[in-house]
Amino acid sequence: MSIAIFLAVLFSSMSIGVPIAFALMLTALALMIQLDFFDAQLLAQNVQAGFDNFPLLAVPFFVLAGELMTAGGLSRRIVDLARVYCGHVRGGLGYVAIGASVLLASMSGSAIADTAALATLLLPMMRRQGYPLGSSGGLIASGGIIGPIIPPSMPFIIYGVTTNTSISQLFLAGIAPGIMMALAIAVAWGWIVRGKELPVEEKASWKERGRVMRRSIWALLLPVIIVGGLRGGIFTPTEAAVVAAVYALIITTLVYRELDLKGLYKVLVDASKTTSVVMFLAGAAMASSYMITLADLPRQLIDLFEPVLGSPMLFMALVVLFLLVIGMVMDLTPAILILAPVLAPMAAAAGVNPVYFGLIFIMSGCIGLITPPVGTVLNVVSGVGNMKMEAVVRGVMPFIVAYFTLLALLVLFPQLVLWPLSWLS
Repeated sequence: MSIAIFLAVLFSSMSIGVPIAFALMLTALALMIQLDFFDAQLLAQNVQAGFDNFPLLAVPFFVLAGELMTAGGLSRRIVDLARVYCGHVRGGLGYVAIGASVLLASMSGSAIADTAALATLLLPMMRRQGYPLGSSGGLIASGGIIGPIIPPSMPFIIYGVTTNTSISQLFLAGIAPGIMMALAIAVAWGWIVRGKELPVEEKASWKERGRVMRRSIWALLLPVIIVGGLRGGIFTPTEAAVVAAVYALIITTLVYRELDLKGLYKVLVDASKTTSVVMFLAGAAMASSYMITLADLPRQLIDLFEPVLGSPMLFMALVVLFLLVIGMVMDLTPAILILAPVLAPMAAAAGVNPVYFGLIFIMSGCIGLITPPVGTVLNVVSGVGNMKMEAVVRGVMPFIVAYFTLLALLVLFPQLVLWPLSWLS
């Protein structure tokens, strides 16, 4: 009964346009009424407790670091670096987009920010050189969702806080799969451009490559500092976020000198707006999670899924299919806040490694960012590139197939995630 009430209130609220945060609070309210102990003060206390959480302090600082990198020229230098190394091959701008996606992912952790930066810088160049525009937009969207997988990653932070999973372990677990995602879409892009007569840039000299590398070196040091600090136990993920924000501020204002006081003000305002949305969602989700626990929904679902809990692989396959469907209609952050507290205990009951489950959860949700009808990242590419949504949707399909194939491999062979994690830890 509690499960039915929870789902009915949540999806009926969303269907009439109620914002996700308020829909979550309505589910908490409905479960309170069903359990016959309505308490407005308890509801408010749980909302406040949701964002009064030290690990979540990493969110505003990583958001700020991403905004600083985009506004301060770090993103442009990363694209230039990728261009001088692989812009001369057939379909080279596509491989530039993939390489830049990986490098940007290691600095910002935001799919939307990375996609917007790449679309702004690369789509006009691809349009001028006669690249198939739909496929180009689909590639940039597909590369953008690598952002939440390679550390630092805001979705990993939110997932870790929500499920009490080690954020440092999640960060390290994302490195190898993030690179696999890049390789998967590189294969798909090579298949798309085979036989096409596309212009290629003149191969850059080693002198030019060295010059661009020197200009980009400050940007490239950021992921080294973050991952090295986490791996070496020098700082926690929250402290890493502060280091990233301070480092990005120093580089953009004092080294590159591309960010003045007016630009810095805009960056701070944009970062504050994004942070407020995430924190309010976290607070609403805490109220909902409290009532989910009180109503004993996890145990009810475990009983429901008991026939498949004996087979971790079958359980993971069903979870992935479920999350892919959910991702088509729900953004990643709400999906984490709503579903992770329910599914994580089921994964534990099935004997699935919690860090591995968290990675697969986030990867499945990220693919939802490029699947219609919602497809948040697709909307970014369509808007920035002034393209029809239908063209972007058609263009992204080969890359979705590549990601589905990779997900299937990771479900069949968990060692592809667990082995690199054991080596990095």
